[in-house]
Order: sequence, then C-alpha cells, then structure tokens
Amino acid sequence: MAQLTEKEKMLKGELYYAFSPELIRERNYCARVCNRLNNEPELTRRLMVKHWRNLQLDDTPMPPELPDQEADDAQFPDEPWITPPVRMDYGYNVKCGKNVYFNFGCTFIDGRLITFGSRTLVGPNVSFYTGSHPTDPVIRNGTNGPEFGKEIHIGEDCWIGGNVIILPGVTVGDGAILGAGSVVTKNVPSFHMVAGNPARIIKELPRSSNPDLKTGAEVPMADMAEKLEDGSRF
Repeated sequence: MAQLTEKEKMLKGELYYAFSPELIRERNYCARVCNRLNNEPELTRRLMVKHWRNLQLDDTPMPPELPDQEADDAQFPDEPWITPPVRMDYGYNVKCGKNVYFNFGCTFIDGRLITFGSRTLVGPNVSFYTGSHPTDPVIRNGTNGPEFGKEIHIGEDCWIGGNVIILPGVTVGDGAILGAGSVVTKNVPSFHMVAGNPARIIKELPRSSNPDLKTGAEVPMADMAEKLEDGSRF
C-alpha cells in the first residue's frame, strides 16, 4: 500500500506535517487569492464570486458579463457574500450552501472541512479553528512536529455573532444562535441560543415548525452578557 501524503493525512484527520512542500504551496496560493480579494479597490459581486471560486479550486466558467451592474450581480444569487478582509489556510475546505454571509475579519483554519448550511449569517471577526496539536510538547515539537484537525459543521439558518470562536470538532445545529464573543467548545443543538466562554445554552428558540414554543421579540445579543452575569435565563 502506498504511503499517504501529508495532505492526504490532513484530510483524513490523521497526524500530519503542515510544513511539507505541497501544503506550503497550497497555503501560499490561498494567501495570494485572499490578498487579491481583500485588496480589490471596488469589490463587485462578479469579482467576489471569481475570487471565491478560485479559493474553492472551482473552474466553473463565469457567465458572460452584462453591461448593467444590477443585472450582472443578479447572475450570482446563491453564492456566498464575503466582506473582506478574510483569512484562510487552504480555502477549498470551506463549503457553503446558498445565501451565506461572512462579515469582515473572518478566519478559517481549514485543514479539515468547514461547512455552512444555507442562509447562515456570520458576524465580524469570527474564527473557525479545525486545527489542533498534540498535548505532549515532545511530540508537538514546534514547527517540526505533527498536528491534526477535526471538522466543523454549521447548520442552516444559523446566526453567529461577532468575535465568536468555534473550536475543532464542533457541530452547530440548524437555526442556532451563537452570542457575540462566545467560545464554542461543544456541539450546539438545533434551534438553541448559546453564549459565554465556554458557551452554554441560554434558551430554546421559537420557530414556525414548533408551535409549542412562544414567539416574541428577540433578545438583543448585547443583553446576553448582563443576563449571564446575574444567572438569569432569557
């Protein structure tokens, strides 16, 4: 049996060496594409989609450009919206459904897959970390040691507040809300709100598919910290 490459080990979640020539080349390519995206003087919808597809290694031909800007924008109704700057390690491991939005300053350590369900909204300065390292410093061994990763999966219709950090192996269920500044270390059930460091469940969320839950005004994210401090529930 042929020995796995470091990239193949990375994608399988095994220990791998990140400073192999192949992975260095791929990170450098991703950095160049991110730099172009981040420094466009006028980031049109067409340019945004073009850079996104380059990050995805997607060679699907772009539709012919239309002279009317709005009409041309309308040719890309489902691809993600990205407000720069954005940082990724590889780019091709970030997969999105339809109508996903990333606000500015998002970071993706995407040695493993990071998926987003349709209509999910991501606030500014949110970080998704699939990467991890051995806890034994002798094995960890700085840049000469191995690392590994665990996938992150975000469901459909989620809302992730600003400055949230999502750690390796986390799955967030459909319709969940992650309060601003949360550090998410464990899975989040569908249609639940979490907040805090580490994030904990605040309440179950109303939805049209569950008439047993009361509907009403949403609690602003800015109020979450105060609620957490006094121990009350929303």
